[in-house]
Amino acid sequence: MSDEFSVESVYAELLGRAPENKMEPRLAPLFRAMDVLGAPNKAFPIIHVTGTNGKTSTARMIEAGLRAHGLSTGRYTSPHLSKVTERISIDGHPVPDETFVRIWDEIRPYLQIVDDELTAAGEPRLTYFECLTILGFAVFADQPVNVAVIEVGLGGITDATNVGDGLVSVVTPISLDHTDLLGDTTEDIAYEKAGIIKPGGYLISAAQPVDAAQVLLEKAKDVAVPFRFEGVEFGVESRTVAVGGQVVSIQGIAGRYPDVLVPLHGAHQAQNAAVAVAALEAFFGGEKELDAEVLQEAFASVTSPGRLEVVRTAPTIIVDAAHNPDGIRVSAEAIQEAFSFTKLVPVVGVLKEKDAEEILRQLKESLGDLAEEYCFTQSNSPRAVPAAELAELAAEMGFGEDNIHIAEKLDDALEWAVERAEANDDLSGGVLVTGSITLVAEARILLGKTEA
Repeated sequence: MSDEFSVESVYAELLGRAPENKMEPRLAPLFRAMDVLGAPNKAFPIIHVTGTNGKTSTARMIEAGLRAHGLSTGRYTSPHLSKVTERISIDGHPVPDETFVRIWDEIRPYLQIVDDELTAAGEPRLTYFECLTILGFAVFADQPVNVAVIEVGLGGITDATNVGDGLVSVVTPISLDHTDLLGDTTEDIAYEKAGIIKPGGYLISAAQPVDAAQVLLEKAKDVAVPFRFEGVEFGVESRTVAVGGQVVSIQGIAGRYPDVLVPLHGAHQAQNAAVAVAALEAFFGGEKELDAEVLQEAFASVTSPGRLEVVRTAPTIIVDAAHNPDGIRVSAEAIQEAFSFTKLVPVVGVLKEKDAEEILRQLKESLGDLAEEYCFTQSNSPRAVPAAELAELAAEMGFGEDNIHIAEKLDDALEWAVERAEANDDLSGGVLVTGSITLVAEARILLGKTEA
């Protein structure tokens, strides 16, 4: 039996459990699991990352900074792009298949105890995400890692990852997403996210809407932890577009870091970099300036798969996992700043729980004349909005019947979009695949990107 198959079989077993979106929020079973496993959640210090957009990129930057300081790291992020092991990374790489399978086999009998107790109490057994989270903690404790960067799955207060207490709690920009589960205002959403701020910790937050900032501030004061906000105590001083990314000058909470090369596009990635720097300073004590050379070395190695990632050239194909209006807006701005397209052909797919209308409105507004023709498609996810339905919505919103193309299969969509992009005589057309992480994941695989 090959390792590949073993990871696949564990993944199939995990997927057979209750899906996350059918659940009442709960944490007790996670604490029980930690109890029976001997407290892996207490085995290493944690930097805990929540927010609406930018979590994974920020987590990857923090991890790179920790590694440049010589620490061994665990990083837990979601969702994955091509393989489930990407969610549990050790020292910057997906956990080896063998370790993933071995630790799952070791913890499975203990999880059975928790499942049996839940079933006896008439509650759903541990879910897919709960099990993966427990597995992540167990893998990191087994290593053992010096520090883990753990990204919240959804919200914060009752998210499965909240069995860990962050030595530093990081909140990336909050905007409206998952409103069905988290609330209709940024204030409501901030209450959920504030759940990761714990006594003995340290809050680092990106600039936030006023109502959200207020909630985070009050929670930090309640549990008596120091807090630093972007735009008040730290932030991006300046940035200029550079080949393959940008040069950013960052004012941290302990030092100033001029001219750091960040190999990612867009103002939002500069912001993520500033948040990551502040989180690293907080982790190392809050008062001590980081070594500028070590920081530069850290950022030089940062990648963010599926985030404004160029997966092919001639014509340029960019995949971007933006799946809410705010994500679409910052990505569109970054594309206009970093690439010199005279024409862009978006290939768009959206999942049912998202606000498709707002996503389309933001795309149309942000891309303007750069994008005339749109291709609507769907990923293989059962939660994908049918391509024809998206196209109908676009027509109602004034996209223009002649400018709308429908391709149910992504490979057909890509083929059509490439053809349209190449119809530009000056060879400066591009293709953008966006709207859902599942769509981006499939596009990366179709275009030969198997590593994430």
